[in-house]
Amino acid sequence: MLPEKSTLFASPVMLAVMCYGVWGFAPLAYMPITAFGGGSVEIIGHRALWAMIWATGLVLATRQFPEVWTIFKQPKLLGILLISSLMVAINWGVFVWAVTNGHTIESSLGYYLNPLINMAAGAMLFKERLDGYGKAAIGAAVVGVLIQAFAIGHIPWVALILAVSFATYGIIRKQVAVNALPGLLVECMYLFPVALVFLVWFEQSGRGHFFDSPWNAFWFAFTGPITVLPLALFSFVARRLPLSTMGFIQFIAPTIAFCIGLFQGETFTFLRGVSFAFIWGGAMVFAFGAWQRLRAVTTT
Repeated sequence: MLPEKSTLFASPVMLAVMCYGVWGFAPLAYMPITAFGGGSVEIIGHRALWAMIWATGLVLATRQFPEVWTIFKQPKLLGILLISSLMVAINWGVFVWAVTNGHTIESSLGYYLNPLINMAAGAMLFKERLDGYGKAAIGAAVVGVLIQAFAIGHIPWVALILAVSFATYGIIRKQVAVNALPGLLVECMYLFPVALVFLVWFEQSGRGHFFDSPWNAFWFAFTGPITVLPLALFSFVARRLPLSTMGFIQFIAPTIAFCIGLFQGETFTFLRGVSFAFIWGGAMVFAFGAWQRLRAVTTT
């Protein structure tokens, strides 16, 4: 089980930093797969398959399987985790499609928006205080999205779906009274049968790439740990940190993804730069407001 007590490297804040760092570099893990012909649909299937295997292993290693049985005795809790698993599936699917089809920068926009959506949700659902800095940050983000839509000629649906689906997932996991790993395993159990049937059919139809070489098998299997470990960390810290704090730390992931997209040579026009300037401006306003609140607490 992940430690409950705060230590230097196991505090909720440090674990959140680790979580978003892994997510930021995740697009790099899919590049070798696309290089040998694996598509986004095949990647998503393997993510669900190997996530199930890794989640099961972690639950067994930490001796939390009894809690999994406890979850299965609570139909309401199972229903809530079904909804959270659907949010995960939507987020996985759109993200993998985006980073394997030249939309990594747009996916980073979604994760820049996510913290601001978290902040608004924290104010509306959990009565977390939304001050002038927060309102200004959200306003800047709205302007940025509108400019982005004009720049690319359509609503940035990739960014919006990523932001809303993961914000919804975070809200659900914050409210569910279940430990990180058992809850994650149940979510993976919902996705596993569909993924297994699909991958078997995919291989039998001759379109799969897993058995082509050990190299291919390694990269598909690697989707397991890069999926499960950050999700487990996220589920752990989501119940221990305010949504506003989570939102601040989350800027790590989209910044890394944005740089990866630029390195890949994705189109970044002046107008898109203006839209991101508003998003980054909102992020900086949010960060300054968080710093001011922290300063007020430490000086009292």
